[in-house]
Formats: sequence, C-alpha cells, structure tokens
Amino acid sequence: MTDEALLAQFRTGGDNAVLGVLLQRYTLLLLGVGMKYLKDKDGAQDAVQQVFLKAITHMPKEEIQNFKGWLYILMRNHCLQLLRDKHYLTEESAISHVAAEESDKDLLLWKDKTLEQVQPALQQLEAAQRQCIILFYLEKQSYKQIMERTGYTFEQVKSYIQNGKRNLKQILLRLQ
Repeated sequence: MTDEALLAQFRTGGDNAVLGVLLQRYTLLLLGVGMKYLKDKDGAQDAVQQVFLKAITHMPKEEIQNFKGWLYILMRNHCLQLLRDKHYLTEESAISHVAAEESDKDLLLWKDKTLEQVQPALQQLEAAQRQCIILFYLEKQSYKQIMERTGYTFEQVKSYIQNGKRNLKQILLRLQ
C-alpha cells in the first residue's frame, strides 16, 4: 500500500498498527538523519524511537501531503533540539565547575603572603569584591555556588573577582 493509503486507513480506523507499518518503512531514513546530526548510534536509535512516539501522539489533524518529508522534518527538528539542549547543558555545567586554578600566578604570589597580611588588605576592598574573593579563593567555591549564595549574576561574580583580585594586588604591593 502507498503511504497515502496507509495514512487514510489510520485516520479512519485509528489503528496504531497501520501507522507502525508506515513508520517501519522509514526507520533507516530516520536512523540516517539521526546519525548525521547526533553522530552517535545509540543516540540516533533513541531519537528514532522518540520520533516514532511523537509521530503517533502528535499526528496533525490535517492531511499530510508528503509523509516521508514530514517525518524527515520531524526527525531533523528533534535532533536539532537535542543538540541545543546538550549545548545549553554543557554551558550550564561549565559554569558550575569553574574553580580557582592552582596555576594562577597571582594566586601563587598570594600564597607567599601570610593570611595576616591579606586580611587587612581584604578589608580595604569593596564589600562585593571582598565577598567574592573570599568565597572563590579562600573557600574554593565555584562561580555557580557564589551566584547561589550571593544572588549576583555570572557576569557580576566574574567582574567582582577580576577587579577584586587586581585591587587586592595593588593594595598588597602598597603594604610592602
């Protein structure tokens, strides 16, 4: 039977088995699209199953003129959404894992100073800079933890740390 005949039979009877036969015809096409975008066989196979489910549950009420094209677009959009979600999760997780680097030259210089020398210099910083410097360098918290604790945005935390570090270095050099 043609795609159109199977679609018509599905629309009149609502039998998912008929739609299953139709979807089975394009399994390899969908798998190929998934591999093209996701570059992962397991991910592509999962995406095909999710698109099958989406096709069954979200079949449009209007008649589909080109089922193969509609299914291709559905799969492509699903893969692109997966890639977008993965990209945003990657950025979000990167923020949460930003921590002080031990190779930071300024940090190594600071370690040479005793905490007694740094404490008075810290008190001379603006409150927000002092708070972010203490949380980041002394308490070893990530940017995300500092954001949650202080309510500052990522840009604010980054700015307070950078400016605070520069200001603290200048204060410590004056104290020598």
